[in-house]
Amino acid sequence: MDNMSQLARDILEETDGKICRHCLGRKLSKSIEGSNNTERADRVCEELDISLNDVDCVICDNLFDKLDDELYEKIDAKINQLEVEFDTFLVGSQIPKDIQKRDEELSEKFNLNVETIKKEVNRLIGLGIWERYDKEAEFERQDIVFSIDLRKAPKVRIQINPLYIEGKYNKYKRGIPQTKWPCTKCKGRGCEECNGTGKQYPESVEELISEHFLKLTKGREAKFHGAGREDIDVLMLGSGRPFVLEIKEPRIRNLDLERLENEINEINEGKTAYHNLKLCERPRKAEIKQSSPDTYKVYQAIVKCDGAYDKDKLDELTKLGEINQQTPLRVLRRRADMIRVKHVLDLKYEIIDDERFKIIIKTEGGLYIKELISGDEGRSNPNVSEILGVKAVCEQLDVVEVSEK
Repeated sequence: MDNMSQLARDILEETDGKICRHCLGRKLSKSIEGSNNTERADRVCEELDISLNDVDCVICDNLFDKLDDELYEKIDAKINQLEVEFDTFLVGSQIPKDIQKRDEELSEKFNLNVETIKKEVNRLIGLGIWERYDKEAEFERQDIVFSIDLRKAPKVRIQINPLYIEGKYNKYKRGIPQTKWPCTKCKGRGCEECNGTGKQYPESVEELISEHFLKLTKGREAKFHGAGREDIDVLMLGSGRPFVLEIKEPRIRNLDLERLENEINEINEGKTAYHNLKLCERPRKAEIKQSSPDTYKVYQAIVKCDGAYDKDKLDELTKLGEINQQTPLRVLRRRADMIRVKHVLDLKYEIIDDERFKIIIKTEGGLYIKELISGDEGRSNPNVSEILGVKAVCEQLDVVEVSEK
């Protein structure tokens, strides 16, 4: 206690005794045991036979007096105003820079490696929220963040963090894009061409699910993250394509996902379906977009030839392996012009008639099937047209499997 008493005397002398219990206890937190800083200060005051009650603190300007019932009334009012649900939270604060500077200078003068005043403020407010709402403070991933401005009269702002829902989708109707397409004429502003919708197509895989989540969560905006995408005229069959739906600023977070999944699928029957909906964390939206050597896709394509083809040459298609594809002409306006090396992993065929046949092809992700068939004016090598010696195009394409990431 002697060393601690001397440090306390030195701090009291440095501040001319004008230091509050929070600030003194904080500076002594590594020197004396106690459940909180005011308890540590009280032990010191008892030892030195002094009182720090009603002191005008030269360090914090009595900042801790603002952490009163009025502050929590403002927090409660903000929660009720937004009608926000949350299970986890984090507290951040803004306090005057001169207070932070004085706090740091006092620690530096006595070579004290202790909690900063800002951390103590955040911790105490967090403790108060926990006591009042029985919610957990979470530093890594939290539902909401309380931002408390203490530079003047306390102000409270709540940041609502996104909600992430993972699942898989099927697309059973052609002509539906994966995500919302802005009208090419008005760029989304709304015009006669798009009947004022601002959209090139009336619906999308994204919108057919997100509109329901936005309504139930009272969210501000939704963003769809897919594990790749299929063309608008391509079906997504099999077990479906992985996706993450991001709901920004959701005020309602507690959802019955199983019931919601059934309702959405019933409404969208014949167009889209969504499966295995579950909550996930933010990193998942990046994970499903990452390609690895083990990821693959399986397609079913109807190949239409410009005349009769040599059926004996179909066996050569099963030997396709490494494919060098220059960026397809149809996407060149939005993709970098480069050569990508991809691989066909497996191919089977089924004859339909003299000019058409079906292939089931397993490939690395990122290989353009339509161009593999047509050759894309020599930009895809080797290709089906070249092997058969007759011009061929993809008449119909379906995705039947997308591997898990």
